[in-house]
Order: sequence, then structure tokens, then C-alpha cells
Amino acid sequence: MGATKRTAVRGRWCLGFENGRHTLLHDHYVVIEGTAIAAVVRDRPANVDRVIEVSDGLILPGFLNLHNHLLSAVLVRGLSEDWKTGSYTTDLVYGLLMPLGDVAVECLAEHEMRAAIRLAMLEIIKGGTTTLMDVFRIGQPMTIDVAQEMGVRFYGAPYILSTNKLGVDPQGMPVYETGEGRHSNLSQAVDLFRRYDSTNGGRIRMALGPHGPDTCTPDLLRAVRKAADDLGCLITIHMAQSLAELDIIKERHGVSPARYLQQVGLLGPDVLVAHGVCASGEDLDLLQRTDTTLVNCPQTFARGGIAAPFTRFAERGVRTVLGTDGYCNDFLGEMRAAGLVSKLYAGRSDAATARDLVEAATVKGARALGRDDIGRLAPGCQADLVVVDLGRPHFQPVADPIKNAVWNGCGSDIVLSIVAGEILVEQGCYARGNEAEIIIAGAKAIEKVWEMARRNGQLAPARFAQSF
Repeated sequence: MGATKRTAVRGRWCLGFENGRHTLLHDHYVVIEGTAIAAVVRDRPANVDRVIEVSDGLILPGFLNLHNHLLSAVLVRGLSEDWKTGSYTTDLVYGLLMPLGDVAVECLAEHEMRAAIRLAMLEIIKGGTTTLMDVFRIGQPMTIDVAQEMGVRFYGAPYILSTNKLGVDPQGMPVYETGEGRHSNLSQAVDLFRRYDSTNGGRIRMALGPHGPDTCTPDLLRAVRKAADDLGCLITIHMAQSLAELDIIKERHGVSPARYLQQVGLLGPDVLVAHGVCASGEDLDLLQRTDTTLVNCPQTFARGGIAAPFTRFAERGVRTVLGTDGYCNDFLGEMRAAGLVSKLYAGRSDAATARDLVEAATVKGARALGRDDIGRLAPGCQADLVVVDLGRPHFQPVADPIKNAVWNGCGSDIVLSIVAGEILVEQGCYARGNEAEIIIAGAKAIEKVWEMARRNGQLAPARFAQSF
């Protein structure tokens, strides 16, 4: 066996991690040995196989994107914006996302499904995400295979539901079947955990993904808690993502979604709840007291005219991290949206600062996963990093590289991405595959789903099409 490869990455700025906190360093090298960071140093290191220099580069820890739906990202692109609806979040989830997902399962061959997922994953990787938590349908285990194939650090959370039938009634309320004791999805999720967890050199991890308080019965959620305890894994679940959900949980259980989750044992440091846009202040205090993580996904709600302000959750003391939710997978863009929505909501320009958002995207995200070996650039940590090229005209001149990256940057400004010491993006290009082929094949697969949905009357032109 040959010697372990050593690579050094140099940038004009580097967000190091010293004395328990991020520290901005100038003209430093990040030295990578194998899959880990060996050193972060000022002087050019000796005995390295390669030095990668970005003269105006800002080296950052790789971003942790902790709530996403890969297939949804490409499935509803150009369909979910600008349309009128009485209840945006409810109609989006149960009237568009879930039905189109059903069509995709019905009409796509496995190779076509893989192609669609690859397209979304390409966008994820080029957008700066190095660690992704993705929630997907139980019948789509190829999502995990694609993650392994494309190189991202991946937490897979297959959906677990008490219903197989989802839709929206004429009043805009979700409609689904329920039934106590139906845990077939849970058993399949446990099987996937045992098959995939800690594979691919530890880059693949698995979690349990009950869909939400309104689609999972109490006995199912208690069974999820027991399974998670037995497996020692994380749980992620949607919570308080619509007013309809609040009404349904109040009618069924007499409490809020957060209180309901507490009653069935699904709050705590191993739980990540997504969205919480309709959570009350009391609910947020409950998340804070139980050390539960909230994943903020502002762009997906902003397209429906709904504010999901990062600062509302973070300033309540809730550990608040970020996810793209299968809308726009440009993580720098998601960070900026989180900041702008928060500033408008709070009426303060100092709400959700660039540094707050970078913390959420890195070290706080790592804490949500119970890890101290990612989300920071320090010796002994996993070699997950991205480099933003601040030499471009929309960044210059640079007074504060962190502010410039967050408030002016986008995914295409990321010129280098490394996961576990492996280069996935170099000079802005994906290194493990042919981008053009991935794009063409993925788009073709999604267009096939759209055509089938049109034939079924699920994409009525009057509802989704607009013209000038």
C-alpha cells in the first residue's frame, strides 16, 4: 500500500477554528492527509503531493445542508412559483409535491430515477453543500446509491408514514388515510439503516424520517423513537409547516405539534424538526428546553409569500441550522435568503448576520448531528471544505470576506469543494462525472414525469402555466 496522499489548499483568507471558535486567518494553508485535516498553517508546508492555490480564495468549512428533498428539487422547478392557492404550504406539499412524486414512482424506470436524482445532487454539490441530510420516499433507495456515487457526505432519512394516500380536498385541507399499527414503512427504514449506515468509509449515514405530526399516528411515532434508541440514530421530521397542520393536531390531540411530538418522545438532542413556521413562542421555548434542532428553509416558504425568519428561532435560543428543502440547492443563496428574510421580519439590519449564518451552516450544523469532526477547519477533523473565489468583480474590493461571501456570493462562485479529502469540484467543475450528460439525462427524466402528469390532469395549464 502506498503512502497517504497529502494536499495543501491555500487561500487569501481561511476560516480556521481555534480555542473553540471560528477565527479568520490570512494567507493560510489547509493541509489534508488522507481524509482528514493534518494542519492549518501560515507557512508553505513541505512534503505535500499537491498545492492548490486560489489567490483571492476564502476557504470555508464545507456547508451542512440539513433538510432537503432531492427529487422534489427538480420535480417542481418552474411549477411551484407564482401560482394562486388558498393554502400555499398545504397545497404545495399534498397537492403538488406528493402527487408528482407518485407519478415519478409510477412512470420512471430505475435508471431514469437515478438520472433525476443525479441532476439534483450535482446542483447540491456545486452549491457548496458537503454534508447533506435528505428525506426521500421509502421506495427510492437509489438516492443513497447516487449519494455514494457522487461523493457527498450523506445522511439518508427515508419517509415513514401512517398513510399511503395523500391529497387535498376542495377546501384546501390535506386528505389521507390513517390506521393504527401500520408500521411497514418503519421496518423498511430500519432495513435500509442496517444495510447502508456507516458505509462508504463513513460518508453514508442513515436516520429515521417520519413525515410529520399529521401523517404519523402516535403509535407509529413512539415506535420510531424506540427504533432510533435501539439503532442509536437521528430522527428528522417536519413540524408546524402549515396552519392546516396546527388545526389537525389540535383537533386530534388537543395540543400543538411541538407538544404532541414531546408527548410521543420525539423531541430532544437527536431530533431535527424542519420548518416550524407556524410554531408559537411557547413551542419554540419547548424546542429550546429539550435541546431540539430546528432546520430553517426560508426560500421554499418565501416563494409562497410566507416568512420563515432564521432570527425568530435563533434568538429564542433554539439551535437553528439551515436546509434548502428541495427548492434552490445553492447553499450560499439559502444563507443569504435566511439573512434577508430575518432582517425584514425583525426590522433590524443587524439581525441574522453573515457570521451567524456561517455558524449555522457549519459548526452548529455539526452539533445538530452530534459531531465535532466536521463543520470546522482544524487538525484531526474531516477534510470537508469549500473555496469561494472572491477575486470576481461582484466581490471586489474586499473589506470583510465573510460578509462578501454571504451577501454577494452564489454557488457558481465556489471553485473548489472537497469531501473527506477528495476533490468533488475543481475550478468550478464537477470532478467525478460529465456535467452535461448528468443535466441532459436528469431533465429528460423529469420531463417524462411532467408529460404523464399532464395526461392525468395533475398539471392543468390554467393553474401552472403563465404567459406574457
